[in-house]
Amino acid sequence: MYKYQFALTFILSLTALALFGQNPIPVKPRVLISTDIGGTDPDDNQSMIHLLMYSDKFDLEGLVSSPSFGEGSKEEILRTIDLYEKDLPKLKKHNKRLSSPAYLRSITKQGRKGGAPYLGYANATEGSDWIVKKAREKSDRPLWVLVWGGLEDLAQALHDAPDIQNKIKVYWIGGPNKKWSTNSYAYIAQNFPALWFIESNATYRGFFSNTGVPDKLNSKNYFANYIRDAGHLGKDFKNNRYEGNVKMGDTPSLLYLMDGDPNNPMRDNWGGSYEKFSHSPRIVYHRNTTLTDTVAVYSIVEFHFKGPEVTIPADSACFTMTTGNQTWDGFYLGSGNYAVRYAPKQTETLTYNVTSTIPGFQEQSGAFVVNNIWPGKQHPTDYQLGENWFTDKAAPELYDGIWQGAKTTLKWRNDVLLDWAKRWKWLSEK
Repeated sequence: MYKYQFALTFILSLTALALFGQNPIPVKPRVLISTDIGGTDPDDNQSMIHLLMYSDKFDLEGLVSSPSFGEGSKEEILRTIDLYEKDLPKLKKHNKRLSSPAYLRSITKQGRKGGAPYLGYANATEGSDWIVKKAREKSDRPLWVLVWGGLEDLAQALHDAPDIQNKIKVYWIGGPNKKWSTNSYAYIAQNFPALWFIESNATYRGFFSNTGVPDKLNSKNYFANYIRDAGHLGKDFKNNRYEGNVKMGDTPSLLYLMDGDPNNPMRDNWGGSYEKFSHSPRIVYHRNTTLTDTVAVYSIVEFHFKGPEVTIPADSACFTMTTGNQTWDGFYLGSGNYAVRYAPKQTETLTYNVTSTIPGFQEQSGAFVVNNIWPGKQHPTDYQLGENWFTDKAAPELYDGIWQGAKTTLKWRNDVLLDWAKRWKWLSEK
């Protein structure tokens, strides 16, 4: 009797685990990735490896290199596909539905290198044209555009083909990426409020948090316990400045489409849970700020200055704002007007200097305070958003430390990493 009860309890426990984990996906999603892989942060390399090992879960339609900052290029995507091709025979013993390397290479495109000017767009690229092409293809499914870096190619695609806004759904890993992509973000928020858009500024951080995580799944220990240089992809996973430590800050965008109905961002989900927001903060200053000025984290902060009238074209980068150890381009708007945008990524007190080589341009300096409330109070200059913009949940109990909404991804982290461990085991087989 005891053995019977034990067996029944064990079976019920396994059933509960199965129900508690990943939910069925109603429709296989069409997916296009925009990534700054190869740029300043190697977590895109980790997420690309994860994507390729789970390529059976998606109808992949594009891999676009969009480095708004750094030296990223499509060659880095192609290099990772080469490694995947070497490991594919082992992977396909267990899953024959994985994407072919030849097909993946055919959908890899080069997007814009560097941030957009003040207007938020400039010239079409191979990557932005590919977004337009795939979005316009006849389908009863939307094209999910998962943005792991800057928004430049998405903004360019929307500018060149505004009709696609009703054919795509966007999940953007914002936060620090917003700093490098302020102008393109501003263009999209100002001109396409009806877009379906998830702005994950902090929720994604739960995926590389170690709060309450078992030692075996800790970011520093996962590699040694589950990857261990498995295959060519495993060796490459360790071959960056993280030395195998799991970050993968862009992976929640994939997880979001792997768990249940992606049309409802407010549900519990491997890739985070989100809430609607109706205004995206934009604060405009026509003066130098002081420590009495406070802005919301992740907000668009614009500084406008008067200066000499010059004959350079409008939207030319012609001055710089330096804050911390980073420098941001400012632009000439014409008629002696100058402007620069900035988006703070965390709570801090910032000082800045504005300089230019233009004769007669007066050097500017100031400071401001960044609070940790997103989106915070409303301003008359905010971007007014439509019904389908979503962002990090604001409930205090969902913060992981200072990171808003991060517990909605953190709660699934163990499940996700254990699921991935099964696929790494395939590559460990002789």
